[in-house]
Amino acid sequence: MRGRERRLGDEGRRDDPRSTPSLTTNRPASDTDSAVWALFATAFRLMVRPVRVVAGSSGIDVPRRLEEAAVDAVATPTAERAVDEIFAGPLPEMIGRSLAENRVVERIVAEAAVTDDFERAIVSALESERTQHLMNGVLASPAFERLVSEAFDSRLRAELTDRMLRSREFERVLGQVLASPQVRRALTEQSTSLLAETAAAARRRAVRLDDAAERRPRRWLRRPSRPTAGLDEAAPVPCAGIATRGVALATDAVLTALTFVTGAALIGLAASLFGELRPAWLAGVLAGAALLIVEVVYFAGFWSTVGQTPGMRLMRLRVLSRANAPPGFGRSLVRLIGLALAIIPCFAGFLPALVDDRRRALPDFLAGTVVVYDAPAPEAEIAAPSPALVSE
Repeated sequence: MRGRERRLGDEGRRDDPRSTPSLTTNRPASDTDSAVWALFATAFRLMVRPVRVVAGSSGIDVPRRLEEAAVDAVATPTAERAVDEIFAGPLPEMIGRSLAENRVVERIVAEAAVTDDFERAIVSALESERTQHLMNGVLASPAFERLVSEAFDSRLRAELTDRMLRSREFERVLGQVLASPQVRRALTEQSTSLLAETAAAARRRAVRLDDAAERRPRRWLRRPSRPTAGLDEAAPVPCAGIATRGVALATDAVLTALTFVTGAALIGLAASLFGELRPAWLAGVLAGAALLIVEVVYFAGFWSTVGQTPGMRLMRLRVLSRANAPPGFGRSLVRLIGLALAIIPCFAGFLPALVDDRRRALPDFLAGTVVVYDAPAPEAEIAAPSPALVSE
């Protein structure tokens, strides 16, 4: 009881302005000082709380007395002056430098990040309605929009962008992205789709020209007109007309010419090492023989194996024999001879295709073949020819 009265008396003397030392009266207390003392008091209460919990069950009031004594000691002018001197000296900078050099904050964050409680706390905080409401409010606020606009318009954006583009890490990442199989596959599909769309448009226009080219000759010969194909419809007749076959033949002529010129250039380059070939007629004969060999291998080889040349494949045409199969090599040679005979009189050998019911030209009459529209694998653009039509 006497101790409590003495403590109350001491508190009364501290509250009395006349009993306060001159250090306190000469320097008025500021809000910063009050915040510092409150921080010290709170920290001390937190440190002695475990002791208070342990001692509280036994009825001992020692922790409370220690807390009151420590708070009284910290609140004295001498302690206040000591704390001011500590914070005014190099100690805060030393502590900050030590924390940075030893990576204390980074280690604490890393240790906390690997714990399950930290991850659950982060997930719970991000998934909470309050966080979502707060983020929506921030994103919808005019101040945030103005801040983002100022950041994009500032010089810092240009400097950061230029620095990022010139960095080696960005070049490495960009190289990996461009060299990835996904990007190459996407570019290939894009190029393939463009070529496929162009070829499909050319085929549709050629099919309509097939019908338009033979309409007037059939009227002159008083033959019934064929049904016409619409803009996006399949060909009404499975046999190919003169327009599509002409485009395919022109494509094959370009390919055979390129093949012959390339081979002749290589042979001429090799022969130039030993001088010119004499006489001149011999060089002409060899060149003609080489061109004939190229055409035989090209046309007869493709017709007898897959039933279509590269030009015919571009226009989706196929040549079939009476057995509804690609013609043999002998029949393909006969068809090649018929092709030459049809071209010699200014392509007059193709005129029968305008009036024939199966659109056969001179090569087809000689070899017993027919040229039909080839249905694509995924989706047929035209109807496949029946075996009866081919064998007629």
